[in-house]
Amino acid sequence: MALNYLAVAAINFVAALLSLPVIAAGIWLSTQPDNACVQILQWPVIALGVAVLAVGLAGFAGAFWRLPWLLLAYLAAMLALVIALACLAAFVFAVTASSSGRPAPSRAFLEYDLDDYSGWLRARLDAPGRWDRVKACLAATPTCSDLNQTAPATAQGFFTAAWLSPLQSGCCKPPTRCGYTFVTPTYWISPVSPDADPDCAAWSNEQEKYCYSCASCKAGLLQNLRREWRRADLILAVDAVALLSVYAMGCYAFRTAKTDELFRRYRLSSGERTGYGSGRSCSVTSTLRTHSSR
Repeated sequence: MALNYLAVAAINFVAALLSLPVIAAGIWLSTQPDNACVQILQWPVIALGVAVLAVGLAGFAGAFWRLPWLLLAYLAAMLALVIALACLAAFVFAVTASSSGRPAPSRAFLEYDLDDYSGWLRARLDAPGRWDRVKACLAATPTCSDLNQTAPATAQGFFTAAWLSPLQSGCCKPPTRCGYTFVTPTYWISPVSPDADPDCAAWSNEQEKYCYSCASCKAGLLQNLRREWRRADLILAVDAVALLSVYAMGCYAFRTAKTDELFRRYRLSSGERTGYGSGRSCSVTSTLRTHSSR
């Protein structure tokens, strides 16, 4: 029986260890500049990972010190957390299913359309006051200033050889369709008559503004988020499957330990009844022999 409870403790300790990739995924998301500005996914992921860690350690303690009530609480809580983790992985996959990225004429980089992305994600960015905070945060990052250091300084080189991240393509230059004239990667001359596209009028050569108010910037941000969320989602999905497997093994080991314990108690109680009956029989026999000798 002791070995069975040690097996349950070991399995629960593995479940606690499986929380570490989830926590690491959330921390990694928080270190990405775009995710740090948006702050949608990383905190739920970190919170879920910490909860799995706490419940796993509680299950380990319950098995190590043989506390059935704590083990039952562990089984209920861990099942809820596995379901929550699987649902989160499925949700992230669903909202990042659609993507954008279309080549512009005679351009090496891609451009992005906001309408191609999940309505749920677009609604998160368009919440009152949210985009103002996000774009101020983006403007404080080196995303666009790095472009001046890494991109070709000539128009020909920029158009045909520059590699731009989705965020740089959407936020650090005007959309190609607007017809701006290249001067530097982040400085452009406005056409005399910009078209009616709001993004064309939103561009500014000021470092704090650029195209942060453009719909193309939101689209580039969502494409960046999609790429990073998909990487984190793979960890969530694999971890959910692994936790479910460990949970099933833990349930089986716990049931086996309880069965062995019940069987041990039954044998002890049976032995006590047998011993009591034998002692009484010997006493009666001894009494009869004493009387017969008299």
